[in-house]
Amino acid sequence: MAVTPVGPGFSTTAEALRLRDWQLGPGQPMLVLDLFPGEDFHLIVDDRADVHVSSKDGRFYLGWFPSGRPGTDGEGWKIAVTGTAKVPGYHMSFDTETPADIVAAAVARVLETSHRA
Repeated sequence: MAVTPVGPGFSTTAEALRLRDWQLGPGQPMLVLDLFPGEDFHLIVDDRADVHVSSKDGRFYLGWFPSGRPGTDGEGWKIAVTGTAKVPGYHMSFDTETPADIVAAAVARVLETSHRA
């Protein structure tokens, strides 16, 4: 029986089935929070030690809830971008155990898509 590669970087089916190590745990939230320059964003730490970041125009919001967002089941990060009259906005959430590297990548991509009007 011949073994066919299953994609770039894999030479055998056995290699494709090998176990992988995945980054787990929340990591360093500062990787996310360091993405926001003070001149363009407001940062608030509330009485629960939750962190809220918003753009000065109010169209971008990031919330970090280390103990979970109130009223949710373990939501640790909330990202929201407000839409316009013609185009709806969007939002995404990550749980408290999502690695900060992954949240930082999502936030960085959202910020890359913005531009001054």
